[in-house]
Amino acid sequence: MQLKLSRRHTLRLLSVGAAAPAALLQGCDSTPSVIKIGVAQPLSGNLAALGQDLLNGVTLAVEELNKEGYKVKGKAVTFEIVAVDDKADEATAKQVAQQLVDAGVVAVIGHLNSGQSIAAAPIYADKDIPQLAISTNPKFTALGLPTTFRLVANDTLQAKAIGSYSSSQFPGTRYALQDDGTVYGKDLAAGAEVQLKAAKREILVKQSFDDKTVAFDDFAAKLKAENVQVLVTTVSDFQIIALIEALKKIDYTKITILGADTIKTTDMLKGTGVVKGLYATSPVLDAREFTAGAAFLDKYRAKFKKDPAYAGHYTYDAMYVVAAAIRRAESAKPKDIVAMLKKIDGYAPVTGSMKWDDKGEQRYGVIGVYSANGGLWESQMRSDSW
Repeated sequence: MQLKLSRRHTLRLLSVGAAAPAALLQGCDSTPSVIKIGVAQPLSGNLAALGQDLLNGVTLAVEELNKEGYKVKGKAVTFEIVAVDDKADEATAKQVAQQLVDAGVVAVIGHLNSGQSIAAAPIYADKDIPQLAISTNPKFTALGLPTTFRLVANDTLQAKAIGSYSSSQFPGTRYALQDDGTVYGKDLAAGAEVQLKAAKREILVKQSFDDKTVAFDDFAAKLKAENVQVLVTTVSDFQIIALIEALKKIDYTKITILGADTIKTTDMLKGTGVVKGLYATSPVLDAREFTAGAAFLDKYRAKFKKDPAYAGHYTYDAMYVVAAAIRRAESAKPKDIVAMLKKIDGYAPVTGSMKWDDKGEQRYGVIGVYSANGGLWESQMRSDSW
């Protein structure tokens, strides 16, 4: 039997037939129109200001990339941030890492704390998702996972900076050592102790706390009783602010405090001029130290109505490098992004460049030493070797 079709049905079939090859071609393009980027940071609690700053850096970069009309293989693509709060807690870090995996992110910029980065790393690695972290503990990259990338120098170099700078620049020889009980804090303090002993510095008081303690009256009394001249510490800014208050109560403020990167914050500047000296070693160089830093600061202030609290310029750069890796790989598949990040010497708008070795360590990492003066952290010196 011959099937007779009306003109209307014939045109409809022709239309469907013409659309089919286009649909097939579109199906071959696996690049999604929306690419999800995970940001995992402490967005509540005592470290919220630092975590929010790191999120702000990514937010600013994503807005710029979307505005410029970012494309992959000629296809317009939009970035979308999926932000989670790890609450500076390792168990929570694992939970939110899984949430990001389930949400379909192709890369994660996180976490701030080493303990959380280390705990979450295997979860990201299981799905080949690159993890770009500001965390500094060497154990992060020592996990041997191909997906871990550190944005700054690690604590092996920072421990050397602590020992080298304090022994050569501070006249006092009576030291105290304090840590916050975290993976980051304890290991960095242990590394600093080795360097200090090699420099013949006497450690008279040595004490570990947790990362939430703010009651330091007894510790302050020990510092005074032992006539400690220099305190080397790896606790956070809010804890040193509390310790300075305890030292004021017993009239023992003629002490030099040398902290690590967790005290090099805008909040910590409240301690300026109270103690004899307030210093910080940090792998996080100030945005204003870079040629392009002023332009970044202008954009950041216009957007968020405040100065960066910590390292927003590093996560801003990290987002741009991830975007470059996706574009060069011509793919938004996590495994392809990881492979490209292994090869790339990525243009970073503020810090200049980001490149990693085969372990995921930052090749251009340095440690700077800063002094709190006049409401600013002033650079004293920096080195990539110490």
